[in-house]
Formats: sequence, structure tokens, C-alpha cells
Amino acid sequence: MKTLVTVDWLHENFHDKNLVLLDASIQSTAEGKTSIHKSITIKNARYFDLKNKFANLTSRFPNTIPTVEQFELEAKKLGINRDSKIIVFDNIGSYTSPRVWWLFKIMGHQNVAVLNGGLPAWIDKGYETSEKHIEADVRGDFSANFQEEILKNYKDILINVDAEKFTVIDARSKGRFDGIEPEPRKHLQSGRIPNSVNIPYKDLLTDGEFKSQSELRKIFETKLASDQELVFSCGSGLTACIVMLAGHIAGYESKNLYDGSWSEWAELQGLTIE
Repeated sequence: MKTLVTVDWLHENFHDKNLVLLDASIQSTAEGKTSIHKSITIKNARYFDLKNKFANLTSRFPNTIPTVEQFELEAKKLGINRDSKIIVFDNIGSYTSPRVWWLFKIMGHQNVAVLNGGLPAWIDKGYETSEKHIEADVRGDFSANFQEEILKNYKDILINVDAEKFTVIDARSKGRFDGIEPEPRKHLQSGRIPNSVNIPYKDLLTDGEFKSQSELRKIFETKLASDQELVFSCGSGLTACIVMLAGHIAGYESKNLYDGSWSEWAELQGLTIE
């Protein structure tokens, strides 16, 4: 199964008994964008509660990765098995679904893909929808194999400012990266991690779908001056995964994520607004 699948592929493989369809939709984006598809989903989809059940709510920073134990438990409740073929989508197009793709990757589950264009693309094709999610009949046997090395923390990023062993790619808008637009989290200044590179996630999508492999490759090659290891960042670790997935499509294998991202960096660097 490819990393990115089309709605036509999903329609053709819809009755695969090992396929688990996860809806990772949220109410609105960090910028306040909402979907017109608020009370509809793809038929047979299960709801993946990214903001609550699959996040560490005890963290002081938003969208923090859950513990392995929490992830395993909630995945089992969704009926996910070790051999499940997971397809993730959201109602914006391609917004939260790449974060879920990365969460399964760091938990060691390789057979996971993102539905390109998500729910809007599915609806545009006239494929079957539902007004409610399904519940799992049987608890799954999902078991995590945590890939700790791809999770980067504040100390890793701080050391790299001088060491420059990897390149941090920031998925936020150019205005926020340049420090001339405000952050959604109003107590934080905007700006950038020293030596980081800006590839806004919106530049990689067209109407919620990822651009072609050649287009994505050209964008990355324009921004990157070397073959250094990549670490992805954004405001809170969510849209960074969009850029990571785009990089993966373009041929960059790195799945390293600075999960705290600008929310943590700005806070710990004292870049706050009184």
C-alpha cells in the first residue's frame, strides 16, 4: 500500500476485511478554517479523536504525542489490529490526517496511508457517505513498537543550533516564520528557530490535495542546500506532518518531528508577549 492513496483506490478496495478507515477530522484549523462537511463522514469510518484520546492532555503544550500505553489502548478500542491496513482522512482535505499517519509510524505500524484530498475529494466523486461513525465490534490486538529516534525534543533542537547536524523545516506561513504575522497562540511572539528553513504547508497542496511528486521535489530542492537529515516543525507538531508527508512523496525519507515545535521553542526561549 502506498503512503498516499486516491479516493478511487479506496473505493476499489473498500471491502478489504483488513482495511480500517479512520476519520481524523477536527472542528477548525489553527488559522480558524472550518469544513463545510461537519456532520458527514465516509461510510464505515471510525472516529480518531486526535485532540483528546490521541494526545497527552497533561502536557503544557498543544498536540503533544500520547504515551505508548495510551496510544495502544485507544487503538485497540478502535478495533485496530497488528495487521490492519489503515487509511486516514479528514474533512479539510489533507490537514490532520498526516499527523495520524506519523503517529502510527512512530508507534511502529507501517501499513498506514493518507487519503489524498480526504472527505471533500470523496464527496466530489459521489461515493457513499454516512452521518455517523461506526464503533468497533471487537477490541483489536494493536501493539506498538515505539520508534524513539524520530521524536526530537527541545534539547535536540537547541544543540543543533550550533552543531547544525540536521535541517529544521518549518511548516508555518512565511509571515509567522519571518516574525511579521501573529501566532494563533496569542501569548507567543512569531519568528523562527535559528538556521531553520521555511516550507509553508499550504504551498504543497492544491484544493486539499498534495501536488505531484515532481512539483513537490522541485519545492524541496529549491529550499534545501544540502543532503542533511531533516527535522520537521510547525506551531504545535501538526502541520509539520503535512510537509513531512510531502517530503516523503518527493523522495525524502525523514520522519523526524520536533513535536513541541514553535509552541515549545518560543515558550522556553522566553519569546512571549506580556
